[in-house]
Amino acid sequence: MLKSTPLKTLLLGLTIATAAGIGAASAQGIKRTPLQDIKFPAGYHIVTVIAEIGPGVLAGRHTHPGVDTGYVLDGEATLLIEGQPDKVLKVGDSYAVPAGIPHDVKASDKGLKIMAVYVVEDGKPVATPAPK
Repeated sequence: MLKSTPLKTLLLGLTIATAAGIGAASAQGIKRTPLQDIKFPAGYHIVTVIAEIGPGVLAGRHTHPGVDTGYVLDGEATLLIEGQPDKVLKVGDSYAVPAGIPHDVKASDKGLKIMAVYVVEDGKPVATPAPK
């Protein structure tokens, strides 16, 4: 049972984001496991999740209201950050996406498993679809 309101907000935000178009065609190929949601001073919280993206799945172009950083646990992918060269991610690599910058992730034929950490302003969704 989820007792934490911020954790409920995270799960709802991830569900809404997927339904609203973040990876709508590939939503079946993405699994998110919330690990923790820590209240942070000045109206923010830090959300940590394990995200698994199926082989060949494109997550869907989106943004985050705060920094998105993570570490590749298994598999490979290409990180597509607007205004930057594509970056191939392999096991042991870390990454960071600045707040508000549209980006996408395409898993290789091996799929991808990451630990992602989001800094989120209270009351804002973890992710929002971004136009193409």
